[in-house]
Amino acid sequence: MPIGAITRGTTNTNRLRRVDRFIAAQPLLRRTDDPLVVDLGYGASGVTALELQQRLARTRPDVEVFGLEISPERVATAQAQLGLVRAGATTFDPDARVSFALGGFETPLPGGRRAAVIRAFNVLRQYDETQVVAAWRRMTGRLQSDGMLVEGTCDEIGRVSSWVALSPAGPETFTLSLRLAGLEKPSIVAERLPKVLIHRNVEGEPIHALLAELDAAWQRNAPLSVYGPRQRWVASIHTLAAAGWPALGPAARWRLGELTLPWASVAPNSFAF
Repeated sequence: MPIGAITRGTTNTNRLRRVDRFIAAQPLLRRTDDPLVVDLGYGASGVTALELQQRLARTRPDVEVFGLEISPERVATAQAQLGLVRAGATTFDPDARVSFALGGFETPLPGGRRAAVIRAFNVLRQYDETQVVAAWRRMTGRLQSDGMLVEGTCDEIGRVSSWVALSPAGPETFTLSLRLAGLEKPSIVAERLPKVLIHRNVEGEPIHALLAELDAAWQRNAPLSVYGPRQRWVASIHTLAAAGWPALGPAARWRLGELTLPWASVAPNSFAF
């Protein structure tokens, strides 16, 4: 039986573009011998899996995306959508290497294969924080030796997003990604933090300190707005780094509205994988 609970299933076209862009930039996608990527919990429509394949194929043309849902009705809907793709009735490649099946956190894959990447987005929001690590362990147990689990959350239109990237050994990095145009303050991401962090945005926790300092850096660099929000954001990350936050590069990612930090810098107090 699939392991997990049925989510709300909210799905919007182009909603996961930020995390897809992050995955496409990962070196593991280029070096793996088996470019199998899992879209776990894709929701009421299979469109996010199709978009994921389309975006990753630009980097790895032979990428294969395997969509998993715990709801048989959602699997049937996605397979019907795939039929339209195969018939050439959509903008997606009729030969796109995409398939859909029933499954949950156990991540059942055919032929004993393991995933290069598992993307599990907006899946754990309804769970209790105490259930997160067990779900992470199940999913990372289905990865290739150097594979990656990307687990996180975004808003309904994909302008505010954050995620944790994990290897089979545990969490490695935390990333937030924001649409910079019209951004009032970066801490808007507090509403879309991964489940493991969303209840930890309180005084004394590292994630709270990060968001407070990021807001302060954004405000401090407000005069750079005349050169555009990207310049302001990059300067804000430099301000953070000068204050001791180990922002990871390359700097080209910052210009996309991203900020990535080692997991250890934001891990909740008393966290254990």
